[in-house]
Amino acid sequence: MTRKRKESPVIENVEVVDIGTEGKAVARIGDGFVVFVANTVPGDIIDLQILRKRSNYAEGRMVRLVQPSPDRVPPFCTHFGVCGGCKWQYLTYEKQLEFKQRQVAAQLAHIGKLELPEIMPIMASPQNRFYRNKLEFNFSNRRWLNRNELGTEPEQPNALGFHFPGMFDKIVDIRFCWLQPSPSNEVRDFIRDYALEHRLEFFDLRAQTGFLRNMFVRTSPFGNMLIMCFFRDDREPREALLQAVADRFPQLTSIVYIINDKANDTITDRDVHLFKGDDHIIDRMENLSFKIGPKSFYQTNPEQALEMYRVVRDFAGLTGRETVYDLYTGAGTIANFLAGQAAKIIGVDYVPEAIEDAKLNARFNHIEHALFFAGDMKDVLTADFIREHGAPDVLITDPPRAGMHPDVVNTILNAAPPRIVYVSCNPATQARDLAMMKDRYAVAKVQPVDMFPHTHHVENIVLLTRLNG
Repeated sequence: MTRKRKESPVIENVEVVDIGTEGKAVARIGDGFVVFVANTVPGDIIDLQILRKRSNYAEGRMVRLVQPSPDRVPPFCTHFGVCGGCKWQYLTYEKQLEFKQRQVAAQLAHIGKLELPEIMPIMASPQNRFYRNKLEFNFSNRRWLNRNELGTEPEQPNALGFHFPGMFDKIVDIRFCWLQPSPSNEVRDFIRDYALEHRLEFFDLRAQTGFLRNMFVRTSPFGNMLIMCFFRDDREPREALLQAVADRFPQLTSIVYIINDKANDTITDRDVHLFKGDDHIIDRMENLSFKIGPKSFYQTNPEQALEMYRVVRDFAGLTGRETVYDLYTGAGTIANFLAGQAAKIIGVDYVPEAIEDAKLNARFNHIEHALFFAGDMKDVLTADFIREHGAPDVLITDPPRAGMHPDVVNTILNAAPPRIVYVSCNPATQARDLAMMKDRYAVAKVQPVDMFPHTHHVENIVLLTRLNG
């Protein structure tokens, strides 16, 4: 017989004092013992319960909000606290920016132990709702149940929406999402209602069975794309569904579908089939146009991405004579954006599909002096490669959250470009990498950027200048 675990007692009237890692707030109990608590705001007075205790910290949950912080605001989304996204909705946007600014400063100073100039004020996102141009929604026959439904057999078990945090097989049925502009919500809701009416099978994530697997909506001011992913190739219901969507939404300029019978949701290795319209949509930045296909790598907050690229261009200080290396170039958006002010652009990325997008967009914009190479960064960016293509005058690096491999850092140091612009989606790993370079480079400028409002994520751009010229 399994023993029921004894619940921890409730600790009353605890003040939340700060924001900690991963966006959770920090409360202190006893002689300053740290407890991380989700869904709370500095300044809140709460009753809390300890869930897990470690030697030097604990994780807890708010049992009751005794007194709200003056910085607390009502969440604007009905799905807040359930779908796992937009976890900072209860914070004023001004406070979100303040905490992100502090996060960048603290991580550069404490992890990197760097000498820093005055950090520029964080760039607020031009839009903090409906700012994304891409969302993925998942079908499931195991809808996440609210408290009133627990222990019952739901009349309608199917869902189309986002994963419930920590549960791979539970999907929160989303009725309205504030992340992506129209027609995203309308398309998703129409497809759900059609599927229910026509008794189409929603995917079973545990058994790996069903028909409707997941869907993506990509939007831009110049066109909209639906990507439907089916688990099995069942032509008649597939074409009927897609035709119904096409008839209802003429603003969808591209409708494509994918048959994905694998155990995971990735589509990079699956064939894309065109059902209606173009096989891409277009987005524009300044005088450039970018083709965005179903698998394209493209910034999901395009308005803020444009502002971020302008900062990168300003930090790069180009005169038109420079050779520029763009590491982790993705679809080449930064490389192509800078091409008009550079003599030569070299872009490198480890994802072959992204490099094909980069080449396509260079041709699309008649850029002939940009070269793109696919491969593991530490294997491609060798001394021989640099000798062949010329030493960089400016090096841009925009690595994934894990940061740069030490071999890549060493290659950069050996190449010794006069200026390095380091764009990061994780200031902690950025600080670690900069610490490996601080004997050779000084931090000249720091610009935090808010790419993802209502989350704890923050981007940061650092300009490094080579010491002794």
